[in-house]
Amino acid sequence: MDDFLKQKLAVIPDQPGVYLMKDKNGTVIYVGKAKVLKNRVRSYFTGALDAKTFRLVQEIVDFEYIITSSNLEALLLEINLIKKYDPKFNIMLKDDKSYPYLKITADRHPKLIITRQLKKDKGKYFGPYPNVTAANQTKKLLDRIYPLRKCSMIPNKVCIYYHIHQCLGPCINEIPIEQNNGIVEQITKFLNGGYKDVKVDLEKKMFGASENLEFERAMEYRDQITSIETIMENQKMMFNDFIDRDIFGYSVDRGWMCIQVFFLRLGKIIERDISLFPLYDDPSEELSSFIASFYLEKNYPQPKEILLPPEADIETLSHLLNTNTIVPKLGKKKELVALASKNAENAIKEKFLLIERNEERTYGASQKLGEALGLNNLSRVEAFDNSNIQGTSPVSALIVFVDGKPSKKEYRKYKITSVVGPNDYDSMREVIRRRYSRVIKDNLPRPDLIIVDGGKGHINAARDVLINELGINIPVAGLAKDDKHKTSQLLFGDPIYAVNLMHNSQEFYLLQRIQDEVHRFAISFHRQVRSKSLFTSILDGIQGVGESRKKQLLKHFGSLKKLKEASLDEIISAKIPVNVARNIYKVINEEKKSSETN
Repeated sequence: MDDFLKQKLAVIPDQPGVYLMKDKNGTVIYVGKAKVLKNRVRSYFTGALDAKTFRLVQEIVDFEYIITSSNLEALLLEINLIKKYDPKFNIMLKDDKSYPYLKITADRHPKLIITRQLKKDKGKYFGPYPNVTAANQTKKLLDRIYPLRKCSMIPNKVCIYYHIHQCLGPCINEIPIEQNNGIVEQITKFLNGGYKDVKVDLEKKMFGASENLEFERAMEYRDQITSIETIMENQKMMFNDFIDRDIFGYSVDRGWMCIQVFFLRLGKIIERDISLFPLYDDPSEELSSFIASFYLEKNYPQPKEILLPPEADIETLSHLLNTNTIVPKLGKKKELVALASKNAENAIKEKFLLIERNEERTYGASQKLGEALGLNNLSRVEAFDNSNIQGTSPVSALIVFVDGKPSKKEYRKYKITSVVGPNDYDSMREVIRRRYSRVIKDNLPRPDLIIVDGGKGHINAARDVLINELGINIPVAGLAKDDKHKTSQLLFGDPIYAVNLMHNSQEFYLLQRIQDEVHRFAISFHRQVRSKSLFTSILDGIQGVGESRKKQLLKHFGSLKKLKEASLDEIISAKIPVNVARNIYKVINEEKKSSETN
């Protein structure tokens, strides 16, 4: 640890707050909270660390902290700062799960739908349903029992649902508001635990229909009863009070944490959520942060009761969450928390081998590649590839890998503008110049390694721009391919040499993934540009067709092939004046005849 960090550590206050760890580029890589800032921040730089925390500490060159008046304020501030900075080492619930709900719309003629968005629109929401299949099955069941409208827009004639008695037919009938409200109340009662009464009522109707020799109707009631038994009663009741509960449990092993949530709805466990992530903080702190993010960051609806393990910061979470938050001391509730923790322990053991393999394939491969190249830290790699056909529509593509994983939001596309003809080296110079001029100007993160798809000439072209024009020194490597167009060797150094990598090593597989990905990205962009170029070139010189009309036709037909296949009437339908459409149609057909003759 350098003197700068030692001096900053010496003056940290012993108060609650939030701390922000930064890397060499000034990028926030981790945000944490602490009841006592001094103790928590110092712990990263003293004592033994596991591999995950050691990796984080290796990248820390500076930190900041913000003092808060309470642990509750620190927790809220931590959530907001994680949203703002998106630090790569934080728990972010990155799977972005959003569970479906059943919703009765607040329309004049209400409709039952499945949605993943909660809105303040006076609609009635039921759920969530972590199991999407269960949500779909429940909706189908309710659609069969309760005849709310099914169409998105009310048509001017009845549909099949009206004929099979699953819709009241507001398209032809004047449905009283009271009748719609009555159906909404019945669905609400059903989903709040009253389905047993519905089942009894359906049984009466089934027997009545059977006695009246209405056997088809009786079979419909029988199928509805069977569906209720299958969907609503297929699980052992856990509680008889029908209170919605979420139950949290967790386990920690070898620097990783697993948190499981059981969703108890209408007295029974309907589904669970599993989250697995590296642990950089105290487990109790991470647990509290996770629970707060679970409900606040995603606007996830809070149940009437949340059951937590003893390690949770119950005082802070009780103030933060708008629900009854308890740590059960005994009985069935305590057993459920223990069951959630036991499942978390089992999940982390089962997945640990997969985690280790993924680490070896991504971060581990990135670090080994850095060691092979003599680079102290290899976290961020930027790779380039050029694409053109005999110099036409030349483009270049940039992809970014961070810790061995693609960062697709940072991919960039470039149209080559200063190069005439097929000159791959000058194309490389242009794109390197444009990219790293922007990096310098906007103070963007600089890569630890630049990879160009090519040999010595491409490497030298990139170096020339970086060193002689921009005055920055970033290592550049080249990827050469064999005669089968497969990754063959990595070129690096000054003078340039072939790096000795085993072709069955994870670092070599990482290079293959990078080269395949940048090539795919460049080719797809080139096809897109070339398609537009071909489309517009055939329209050049046609009277009445300017740039705006070209864009109009491209938007309407989508491709040159479809335009060539279009009739005169279809061209006119693209809102093209008749005389201009005739000119276009004539030119296209002459071009088609010329192609067939050749």
